[in-house]
Amino acid sequence: MTHERTQAIQAVVDRTSSYQDGAPEGTVEAELRNGFAAAGVDVTDDELRLLAEAIEDRHGAIDVSEVLP
Repeated sequence: MTHERTQAIQAVVDRTSSYQDGAPEGTVEAELRNGFAAAGVDVTDDELRLLAEAIEDRHGAIDVSEVLP
């Protein structure tokens, strides 16, 4: 994964995780999907799922490089 892509993904994840703690199931994934689309960042369904699960499980900031292979 390129440094620029990692930074773009991290920015979307940070924004989403900052206001999604305790959100209803599916909200985090939808917000990530919208954020990536707005940022012009392509992520796979697996990457999206992994990031959403990490945000929901950890209830806080996550490091993209620790979640995505």
